[in-house]
Amino acid sequence: MTLPGITSIPTVAPITAPSIPSGGDTAGGEAFHAAFTDAVNKVESFQNNAQASVERFLSGEGEELHQVALASKQAELSFDLFLQVRNKVVAAYEEVMRMQV
Repeated sequence: MTLPGITSIPTVAPITAPSIPSGGDTAGGEAFHAAFTDAVNKVESFQNNAQASVERFLSGEGEELHQVALASKQAELSFDLFLQVRNKVVAAYEEVMRMQV
């Protein structure tokens, strides 16, 4: 039985911060909505990529174990980061609501 050689590990593109346009209150709300939607879509994309990688590995389509592990860890880390950012946004919102005007 011959095992295939280890291929190179693909590079991971860095996550860039979304650009937020300057403007009034509605522009800020729209920018937040766009940034939030973009973040959710990226996390979902990482989850789908990891799921597809696991399915290819289990069906024997030539997916290597280290690629499955990398895709799964990337999905897990992106979700954890998103969760922490969400927690910070909620904490900031609660702090603003406690302010007396």
